[in-house]
Amino acid sequence: MPDWQVQPVVADQRLAALQAYAFAPRDETTRQGVRSNALLVVRDGRVVFEHYAAGGGADIPQLSWSVSKSLMASVLGVAWSEGRFRLDDPVQQHYPPFAAHPQVKMGHLLNWASGLDWQEDYEFAPLRSSVVAMLYTRGRNDMAGFVAARDAAAAPGTRFNYSSGDSNVLSAALQQMLGSAYADYPWRALFEPLGIRSAVWERDGQGRFVASSYAYLSARDLARVGLLMQRQGRWVNRQLIDPAWVDFVLSPFAGYQASQQAPGAPLPGAHWWLNRPPAGQSARPWADAPADTFAALGHWGQALYVVPSEGLVVVRFADDRDGRFSHNQLLALVRAAFSAPQEHP
Repeated sequence: MPDWQVQPVVADQRLAALQAYAFAPRDETTRQGVRSNALLVVRDGRVVFEHYAAGGGADIPQLSWSVSKSLMASVLGVAWSEGRFRLDDPVQQHYPPFAAHPQVKMGHLLNWASGLDWQEDYEFAPLRSSVVAMLYTRGRNDMAGFVAARDAAAAPGTRFNYSSGDSNVLSAALQQMLGSAYADYPWRALFEPLGIRSAVWERDGQGRFVASSYAYLSARDLARVGLLMQRQGRWVNRQLIDPAWVDFVLSPFAGYQASQQAPGAPLPGAHWWLNRPPAGQSARPWADAPADTFAALGHWGQALYVVPSEGLVVVRFADDRDGRFSHNQLLALVRAAFSAPQEHP
């Protein structure tokens, strides 16, 4: 269908609690507190809740930050399904400047396990941040080239180290695979088949999509990607992405150790995040959400959550600056309001 069917639930205390948490009044001078710019909930393929802060709207694309990484994983899923590359291909096969790192494979980049020396710090440590240098200073003209020049810090595939650099090398590899077809490939391969009309994707000085950070979509359009993943890569009567790719990106990275992230962080898959406990532990990162929950996550609270067992897709655009926002609390409130059958107006 060209647009979502809308079937809002009857407002009650559970819905009021969700809205109060997501859109609580905040001091915009200090930027303290939870601030949602948009919240969209889809259940069983229908919009059941949608709200925007001042200046937002259903048709307005918003910056997704690192949700862009999961979008690139989905675009690559189409390319993989078309037979354009294999996960065990050396990266240098598709991006020759990576010749200094011959052991790094495409699958390593997708698992954020290239082994390259990388500091993913932002405003808290800008002077030693690899990602700030890549996006805004020394690397902005050729982001993948900036990453290729990094030294190795670990054997590829042995250590998780979240890296926007790995994501942008994937974009460069895709460019090499596709040649002139690269310029509109995300639209032709993914956005247009899904009916996404709002997508904007910024590029670096080499004309490569900034896969780490700079895709913009409306909340309704981003939800289409979540629904595609919920449906194992199938859209209407077309298998856009092979289910084997979906299984791969939603499988925990085998080399992950809990000490490689902050306590309670979601488990890394392949450019997606999983609500699974680390090996040897039993507690899920988001205890109040089902184990099959997965997400695309971005800086300052951007999120696309998918809960297949309950038919839920949730999109949140946000501006969280002080660490108060809780993925688990939002998911608990969403589930309380929408997981059980409800009346409709």
